[in-house]
Amino acid sequence: MDLNLEYWQNNGKSFLSRLHIWFNLLDPSSLLASDAEIEKARCLLRSEEKQQKNEKVRNAWALSVSSVHAGSGALISPVFRPQAFLPITVPLVVASFLPHKGIRPALFWHFILQSYCAGFNHANRNTTATPGNKTSAKQPLLIVGAVSYSTVVGALPQIVIQRMRVSSTVAQAFCRSVLPIPLSAILAAFSVMVVRSEESENGIQIFDSNGNSLGVSKEAGSKAVKETAISRATLFGTTATVPTLLLYFLRRAKFVQRNPLIAAPVRHISTAIVLGLMIPVSFSLFPQLGKIEKQQVEKELQALTDDRQLFYHRGL
Repeated sequence: MDLNLEYWQNNGKSFLSRLHIWFNLLDPSSLLASDAEIEKARCLLRSEEKQQKNEKVRNAWALSVSSVHAGSGALISPVFRPQAFLPITVPLVVASFLPHKGIRPALFWHFILQSYCAGFNHANRNTTATPGNKTSAKQPLLIVGAVSYSTVVGALPQIVIQRMRVSSTVAQAFCRSVLPIPLSAILAAFSVMVVRSEESENGIQIFDSNGNSLGVSKEAGSKAVKETAISRATLFGTTATVPTLLLYFLRRAKFVQRNPLIAAPVRHISTAIVLGLMIPVSFSLFPQLGKIEKQQVEKELQALTDDRQLFYHRGL
């Protein structure tokens, strides 16, 4: 079991404790750490010093957990590390929610957003689903298909307005404010399920309570993908919902009615704030070291241990 999985085995047992951990891990300044500093932190954690409860060890854990893949032990690309998710997605999400004047700008921003999300999902997947922790030949095709489909569906409200020449204020408000809410949640879950489909098809590695590998389980793989899809749908669905509700109530205020131009910046700022708050929440919904009952895994794996609960790396 990798060092990072050992960390999650001993920490983050409850939602609130995971939330506290993720608030610390998502510090963007850790992106400035060099590969040598990360490896030095990992060496420290492999030594006996990791038992000490000092700031040096805590910083080493934070650097390792946020920068190194818990399944393969390889460095995650800085662009796809958890702490890079907020600064990269905020402008993309805000831009994708803008009331574009044409279809091309909407397609462009949704393409960039969906491409990044697909890359993030792939970089933080459970790598034990493929032999040698390498990407299979069909996976790039699935990723391209998922991004293409999500781009078109994400821009669907703008396409409907333009192609059908919707002039009604109520219809435009529905397409630009209400329709993006379910679309954002569904597409976020869809991206995870397609990009990480190999985990359900091939299975992922499971462990006993002592960290010993028992083999690969398709049931655990399906559970890991489902949990991550739910967490991502919660993230983007909430980010689309809260600013819409906030504007709905604000527009009833006389101050906003006298100054309608305030609505746009309020929507953009609230979107950024909600996304920033929801990222650690969504990452904390399910534990990184997931649990699955022994009776739920394949029968050949059940005979290998007496433990009632088994563990798997959920991915992110």
